[in-house]
Amino acid sequence: MKTTLLLLSDTELQTRLQHQDQLAFGILFDRYWKRLYTYAFKIYKEEAICEDIVQEIFISLWEKSANTSIENLEGYLLRAVKYKVANHIRDLKFDSGHLEILQNIPNPSGTDKHLVYQEFESEIFKQIKKLPPRSQEVIILSRLEHYTNIEIAQKLNISVRTVEKHISDGLKLLKMKIDPCQFSIFITGMLLQC
Repeated sequence: MKTTLLLLSDTELQTRLQHQDQLAFGILFDRYWKRLYTYAFKIYKEEAICEDIVQEIFISLWEKSANTSIENLEGYLLRAVKYKVANHIRDLKFDSGHLEILQNIPNPSGTDKHLVYQEFESEIFKQIKKLPPRSQEVIILSRLEHYTNIEIAQKLNISVRTVEKHISDGLKLLKMKIDPCQFSIFITGMLLQC
């Protein structure tokens, strides 16, 4: 039965989904989960958050399936990811420690800004150099040289999943070693350069 369902189009599976067909839902999930996750990760680069976002989208699809007709499912799902990630970024809140630091920062002159940035950059590189060699290489290629995960995998002759694991592990280690405010600035800066 499942093999036959695998051959159905998105529209045919959606029709079955409107009748709460769990097999049809499972096929759509398998068909699109990895693509949606990859798209979310390309924008936000936080593994757990991206997994949650994709999970929420599929839950919503299941809950609304009886009352919703979607003409282009793939386009709908990709737009949903984009909006969920944008909403997540918009809803990020600074804690009181971040707010206090931000309020107490004087407006530096151009020279001071340059020096502060150089110190910040120096600290980031110092911590990156403490990562295992392969993680260092992947983080530098991904976050500083803006290679895609696929390009990194090809360049280093490793799988995309291994690249994702190095990025995730590397960012976790950096997050533990870098001041939370600096880490937020580092991640925000990388998002803005995407």
